[in-house]
Amino acid sequence: MTTTVLAAGDHFVLPRLLTRELRAAAPEGAVLDVRELRLPWPHTPFGPVAGVDEASGTEDELIEALNGVRICLTQMAPLTERVLTACPDLELFCVSRGGPVNADLEAATRHGVAVCYAPGRNAVATAEHTLALILAAARGIGDVHTDLKHAVWRGDYYDYDNCGVEIDGSVVGLVGFGAIGSRVARVLAAMGAEVLVHDPYVRPEAVEGVAALVPLDELLRRSRIVSLHARVTDETKGMVGAAEIAAMPPGSVLVNCARGALLDYEAVCDALDSGHLAGAGFDVFPAEPVPAGARLLSTPGVVLTPHIAGASREVAHKAARIVAEDAARYLRGEPLAHCANPRVLGG
Repeated sequence: MTTTVLAAGDHFVLPRLLTRELRAAAPEGAVLDVRELRLPWPHTPFGPVAGVDEASGTEDELIEALNGVRICLTQMAPLTERVLTACPDLELFCVSRGGPVNADLEAATRHGVAVCYAPGRNAVATAEHTLALILAAARGIGDVHTDLKHAVWRGDYYDYDNCGVEIDGSVVGLVGFGAIGSRVARVLAAMGAEVLVHDPYVRPEAVEGVAALVPLDELLRRSRIVSLHARVTDETKGMVGAAEIAAMPPGSVLVNCARGALLDYEAVCDALDSGHLAGAGFDVFPAEPVPAGARLLSTPGVVLTPHIAGASREVAHKAARIVAEDAARYLRGEPLAHCANPRVLGG
């Protein structure tokens, strides 16, 4: 029996990567008819599509591409009620992201479609990028880079009051100790930092030998550098605002590679302008792309990157491999490793 598969990639997780990983993982003897579709992300920003978030492409093009398809491997394609209704052959929808935000899980469950995802795909890349922003913000690299690109050589950056801080001997606070935060903690500890962690879902023994688990108010009060690694929930939205920033020591550094909704960016700009914060590094923002004229773009002391912490070639390969392996499990009749709606499979 031939299984028809759609590899709906984009310009990052390429269709051919999805196809190659699926063929490598598929059970021996499986006959696959793999179609490929390339969605426009990131050349066209993702956004909401008919009730799902952070999606790329349209319902119409996906419905056409899914005709007769049992399994779809994708990163950004929108799985909506309309798509599910129009594509009755679909059985498995694999999203090569840390969470299937572009899939309507309730609708998928009603239609009997299992949805998989790819946890941990970008943990290494995001941890490395976080460390890069910590170092850049702590040493003021953003401003000095801009000056030098404009042929301005400022000797006053060597003034004591303008010098940055070293990681070795600093207290660094991490808000969140998941796959990314735990990697950042290990590297910082190896560099000589005293690492504090706030994570209400982590037990003290999980951080033993690397960090100390403390309440958020203690972490903010003691940390010269704070980096955010929490998921966005109703509990964590806006968890760091003006009061929390004010509780940090004068001359501190704040970094966010998690999600923009965790942080009050206007309060950050106020703290940078007043000198209470010495620097900041951000890869995520309350609105993306960042609007022209946004205050962050002109505030000194900030290092900015355009939500690329998870962008490495290795991430694209890992993402494709994780979902391909779950598709192969499905073809063999085995339990899925990363199913977001296991009720569909009787789990």
